[in-house]
Amino acid sequence: MAHTANHVGELLEVLWGRAQEKAPSGPVPPSQLRALKAIEEQRRVNQRTLGDVLGIGPSSVSRLCDRLEAAGLLVRGPSATSRREIELTLSARGAKVLEELRLARTREVEAVLRAMEPAHLGVLSEGLEKLQQAAAAHVGLWP
Repeated sequence: MAHTANHVGELLEVLWGRAQEKAPSGPVPPSQLRALKAIEEQRRVNQRTLGDVLGIGPSSVSRLCDRLEAAGLLVRGPSATSRREIELTLSARGAKVLEELRLARTREVEAVLRAMEPAHLGVLSEGLEKLQQAAAAHVGLWP
């Protein structure tokens, strides 16, 4: 089981890496990508909540946000609910970078799938469905 999990993880890592290299915006460090996805998912979030979601402390999340803002991927602004908090939102460029990465990733996976036999695609589809169900039960992914 561990061998299979390792093999799947490495394969996905290679595909994601190739996608990042081919995306027009170029590679985004994993910590920044996780932050952008979390901000996108939450729509508007403060730094404390982002740190909780990412499992990092206040000084680390502050430096991460500084880098994202400097790259034009993030906008900091006053919170609509509290004058003491700063709200984080994706910039238009941040949303575009995420979309470009998703499209590049999809193209990479589609290229691999096109090289597979139809019968193997069916088996893969069934296996992925079971993987999705197990992930939902284990960590609440993809309800």
